[in-house]
Amino acid sequence: MNKIIIDGSDAIFGRLCSFAAKKVLEGNEIIIVNSGKVLITGNRNDIVSKYDTLRKKGGFSQKGPKISRSASTILKRAVRGMIPDFRRGIGKESFKRIKCYNNIPEELKNEKILKMDYPRKLKFIELNELVRSI
Repeated sequence: MNKIIIDGSDAIFGRLCSFAAKKVLEGNEIIIVNSGKVLITGNRNDIVSKYDTLRKKGGFSQKGPKISRSASTILKRAVRGMIPDFRRGIGKESFKRIKCYNNIPEELKNEKILKMDYPRKLKFIELNELVRSI
């Protein structure tokens, strides 16, 4: 089991999540740092309104779905959506091997960090901006 540390700054949201889901299903431990700097491509107003309506659907405190306002939790939930059958079996075991952080923890500063570098699109929003908007 390998430990893969991914730097989320300037990485595209969907591509990062699919890469992390594929690697965690292979048996690796995935740690994503700087998850607040991940880019979501598309129209800014459409993205904010989509997540805002998802948050307002929450209902009473006992019912879901619960959409968090933390960038690392939003990213982890997106990776969870790309893992098949995350509630039992291999999916449940692999979901436990994913960790997301908003910045770089002290114990990971000296480790080798994989940089996901994609060309920047014209229309995008950072995950931190989305969290502040909803």
